[in-house]
Amino acid sequence: MRRLPGQSLRLGLGHDSLGLVRVGRVFGRGATVLAEARLDDARDPQALAEALRTLLADRKLAGWPLSVVLADELVRMWQVAPPPGAAQPADLEAAAVLRYQALFGALPAGWKIAADWQATRPFLAAALPMALLDVLEQTAREARCHLVEIVPQFVAAMNAWRRLHRPGAWFGLMHGQVLTLAAYDGRTLAALRTTVVPPGADRDWLESHVAREALRVGVGRPERVQVCGPAPRNWASHEGRLKFGCTLLDDEGAGGQSAAVRLACTGSPA
Repeated sequence: MRRLPGQSLRLGLGHDSLGLVRVGRVFGRGATVLAEARLDDARDPQALAEALRTLLADRKLAGWPLSVVLADELVRMWQVAPPPGAAQPADLEAAAVLRYQALFGALPAGWKIAADWQATRPFLAAALPMALLDVLEQTAREARCHLVEIVPQFVAAMNAWRRLHRPGAWFGLMHGQVLTLAAYDGRTLAALRTTVVPPGADRDWLESHVAREALRVGVGRPERVQVCGPAPRNWASHEGRLKFGCTLLDDEGAGGQSAAVRLACTGSPA
């Protein structure tokens, strides 16, 4: 497959599906769906390897840069408060491991921890299954792709919208029926909260949910919530008595795309 300047590949990996798209910054702007596939369980390394080889087979992808976006249910994410006086990377890594153990009840054996390491403020950490990473790296080598990054969907979305994030606003990602919120206290990340959105959830539900989460986290209710992904359109701010503003960042055009394709396109430069 011929590659034009600025073009790259993005792979969306959900728990039961795969989506491969081509994106471009200059030529061929927008996302072109190249292939989709179903799989039994992404957590099964053998099943995942077979599905990936089938998806990438005979596509002549040698030399193409490839980014992988993982569904958040395949990873573990949490907020870490750096210890007072942290001066070395090892101090931050130890804090992340201790927080992981407190939240998930075990040491992160078999998981690789990555984070936005910060010594002076709370930061977001994520643990990715080593078995899954090994399969992705191996199949990329077989296809002779350049594996650029492997990132959770929520992190890809945060990075993509970082410049538009207002100080103090909460940031949210809607994927399927799951809403993940990053709660902020001013500019400080206070917590990461995930919930299943019930069918028919309207603006009243969103306001009640945000109010409950603010109480649980111990921060004030935000003045604004910024949500990306195909969230209900009636969540957006409108005339009337509102407890906070809500901005839907990128729900336009999401209709008709499969979950795996939406994953692949999250954070896309196109």
